[in-house]
Amino acid sequence: MTEEEKDKAKAAAVASVGAGVGSAGGATVGVLELAARGAATGLSAGLAIGLGAAAGAGIAYGIYRIFKKRKS
Repeated sequence: MTEEEKDKAKAAAVASVGAGVGSAGGATVGVLELAARGAATGLSAGLAIGLGAAAGAGIAYGIYRIFKKRKS
C-alpha cells in the first residue's frame, strides 16, 4: 500500500467515525427537539439524522486535515 493510499484510507476512516458520531448527535438532538414540538415524522427524523451525519463527517475530516498539516 502506497503512502497516498494509506492517507486516503485514514481520511475515509476519520470521516466514517465522524458520520457515526454526527448521526447519533442528529438523532438525539434533532429528533428529540422535533418530538417535543409534536412535529417528528419519519421524514423529518431522517433529515435530522442525515444532516447530523454529514456535518459530523465534514467536521471530523476538517480536524484530520488540520492535524495532518501540523505533522508535515
